[in-house]
Amino acid sequence: MTGPPAPSTPVITSIKDLKPGMNSLNLNFIVIDIGRAITTKENQEVRTVKVADRTGMCNLSLWNEPGKLLQPGDIVRMTRGYTGMFKNCLTIYTTKFGDFHKTGDFCMIFSETPNM
Repeated sequence: MTGPPAPSTPVITSIKDLKPGMNSLNLNFIVIDIGRAITTKENQEVRTVKVADRTGMCNLSLWNEPGKLLQPGDIVRMTRGYTGMFKNCLTIYTTKFGDFHKTGDFCMIFSETPNM
């Protein structure tokens, strides 16, 4: 007899493997630096956040509330993200259907190179 199927764990993509135009990404990273909030014409706040994992570093674009709550050193698990180019930099974006939550802080090995 076999038991119930094991719960599927999402595949975590490494930052070094990111390319523009990817979607349905699951990422685990540490927050390195949070940029100043920029307010759009629609009164939305957007921040550019530097994030890293053990394979490299990349920019993350965060809108409104999540950007206000994040602190440098936070370790975050993100689901259903996607990538694009912004000002010639590879950037990770969140979707409103994805999950974005803090799983810990400070204890994560990361690399600043390659800076994607």
